Amino acid sequence: MGARLRVFLTREQDKTLFKLRTADVPQKVKDRAEVIRLSSQGWYVEKIATYFN
Repeated sequence: MGARLRVFLTREQDKTLFKLRTADVPQKVKDRAEVIRLSSQGWYVEKIATYFN
């Protein structure tokens, strides 16, 4: 198994990524923003991958 990847965000960075969920941007951007937020909340890569299918 590879090394675990964990992202740490400031409160402001988290807010910016959260706002992308309702912004007029491609779905790919929304999904990537959510992946980063979930990683910062402690989700493992495998769990995030399962969540996004």
